[in-house]
Amino acid sequence: MVSGVRQSTLVFRLSCWVLGLVAFVQLLCAGVALARRVEQARVPRVEEKVVTRIVTVPAPATKAAAEVVAVAPASPTNPAPATTAALPPPTPLPPARPLAAPMIADPVVERLVDEARSARVAGDMASAIVKLEEARSKAAGDPNVLYETGLVYEEMAAYDPRLADQAADAYQEVFALGTTGAGALYRLAAEKLRDGIAMPADLRGELALGRVKIFRDSGNEDGERVVVTVPVQAAPGTEIASNDLTVKVNFFDSTMRDGKKEVQPAAEGLCETRYEWVSGEFDFVGGEELLRVTYLMPPQEIQQEHLFGKRSYYGQTVEVFYKGELIDAQAWPRHLAARPGPGEQQPEDMPQFLTEDMIELDGSLLPDRPGDFLPENPDLNPPDADLPALPEN
Repeated sequence: MVSGVRQSTLVFRLSCWVLGLVAFVQLLCAGVALARRVEQARVPRVEEKVVTRIVTVPAPATKAAAEVVAVAPASPTNPAPATTAALPPPTPLPPARPLAAPMIADPVVERLVDEARSARVAGDMASAIVKLEEARSKAAGDPNVLYETGLVYEEMAAYDPRLADQAADAYQEVFALGTTGAGALYRLAAEKLRDGIAMPADLRGELALGRVKIFRDSGNEDGERVVVTVPVQAAPGTEIASNDLTVKVNFFDSTMRDGKKEVQPAAEGLCETRYEWVSGEFDFVGGEELLRVTYLMPPQEIQQEHLFGKRSYYGQTVEVFYKGELIDAQAWPRHLAARPGPGEQQPEDMPQFLTEDMIELDGSLLPDRPGDFLPENPDLNPPDADLPALPEN
């Protein structure tokens, strides 16, 4: 019975401790909740309210517009006036659209113009004129046909100056069409009319050969090598197209055969000739263009020297042509100027001087005319000899 009482007392005590612990936890939770509410009450609360209010704002003061004036372009004699405010930079204009040659609408006319241009480049002016006449019958006002006609007549004017007027007329027709009708050909025709048609005779005295320089390369082991430098000189302001100028160099060789020296034109296929413009662009800067001509003679075989003689460089002739007409010429040695070049023959109808054995003193060499007679030859040995009287008609 005593043990039962003790057990009941222990259970009672444990129950009290559990109830006390639960009460303590509840008090602790209540304290934490109260502390949080107090902290939240301390945070200020902000309330937004919209209030409508009319406010008058003064307008900004207006500025007077800048005065617009025309300013003359600056020049060395008239400098630009100083301005208080810098002008805005000018807006660059777009690049001009390049003009092109107008298209040929008729394919037949286009073919005829192409064939005429090919014939002109090949030097067949007769065929070019025939093609262009047929093209003009189909399209008389086409600028391509007119301009090509002017080019053909300009080329032919080098041999017949009277054709220069027909070339100018063709260029004038192209110029009359304007840029809308002729396109890029308008500017080309205008330049032709402005500069005029250059004739070979106009360049005499303005285009000439300078002093030709000759260099013999004695150290060449591959045969004989000679370099000839030809200066072509032009007067200031002279404009020459490269396709209108031709320089021709004819070389001559000396041969030893049977102990006799002979001068002959350079044999074709035996020697080699090279042409080279060495002064850069063909613009006659400084008034001169240099042409370098190299003459190469390979070593000859013994059999060839025995049959045809030993050949070596002797000299050359230099000729400058403008549009096919000879303008100037030089020869070294000088007597080579009277010799025909390679491929040329001495004309058979060259005038010859009569020798004494060809002259007949009886007058039968000249045709007789009624009433005419030849006087007898006077004796010119005595100084006081009388001269025969003149025949009466």
